Amino acid sequence: MTSLSEQDSQHGTGRPAGPPEPARRTAGRTAGPSRLPAPLALLRPGQWPKNILVVPLPLLGADLVWDTTARIAVAVGAFVLASSLVYVVNDLADVERDRRHPVKRHRPLASGRVAPRTAVGLALLLAALLAPVLAAAGPGVAAPVLLYLGVNAAYSWRLKHLPLLDVFVVATGFVLRLLGGYGASGRPLSAWLVLTVLTLCLVLIVGKRRHELGVAGSGHRPALVGYSAHFLDLVLVLCSGLTVVGYLLYLRTESGYETGALLTAPLALFALFRYLQIVVVHAEGGNPVHTLLRDRAMLATAALWAALLLLFQLT
Repeated sequence: MTSLSEQDSQHGTGRPAGPPEPARRTAGRTAGPSRLPAPLALLRPGQWPKNILVVPLPLLGADLVWDTTARIAVAVGAFVLASSLVYVVNDLADVERDRRHPVKRHRPLASGRVAPRTAVGLALLLAALLAPVLAAAGPGVAAPVLLYLGVNAAYSWRLKHLPLLDVFVVATGFVLRLLGGYGASGRPLSAWLVLTVLTLCLVLIVGKRRHELGVAGSGHRPALVGYSAHFLDLVLVLCSGLTVVGYLLYLRTESGYETGALLTAPLALFALFRYLQIVVVHAEGGNPVHTLLRDRAMLATAALWAALLLLFQLT
């Protein structure tokens, strides 16, 4: 099996052996253990912002009545509990591989700060809390959450080790969050919006895989043997293009904003370009949530984007 540097040289990149210097700096900055109490760190609260995908799109253009807002809040809570349960189960399944990763070895289970028995008890507690929340949320939310749990159980058992399937399964989890939000709001869901969210999430996940490949190789994640940096770059370009097309078609046919909302398209392009720059040029992107929430250019773009959408909604 060829090394990453050999694969790159075969494709004419001429990259020197080993991970690029920015990747080594990134690994060094994030390699420390979490400052949170170990059981809380096991739930990965830093990843909970992913569940906010349930919120803004279903509310966009809708009447912000209390009943709708409350149902969506319950949906967010359900996905927070479900995703935390998935993280605990996934860490239990991956504890030995995580110990071989320069960053993941500091996770509570891999580092020994949380015992496996404690993690199992925490998973059972999360499941017990989730059950009444799903009962209160109704079938429009419960069905996507249960499907999310089922898909992730298959992911932890086998699918995470299969190249390509691993990234599609993770992206599907975000689409299910979107379905849960729309199920809570009672509004119809646009097929173009589903395509946009799916391909955008593939961009973020493929960027993460590219970073993992450069920082730690394929030893800690078997699926990485099916990837190369050049191949992942091609996938990034393809998914980025599909994301832009899907977003434009969603704005044109479903949003009701028509020409005005098309003014957000340059912001969508800039955000994609910025993320690709972070992944390809700076060799970062190992934690997409941190990238999106801490990069100043991303935050400024998101703020301007939200302001434009709010303006279109009010006019």
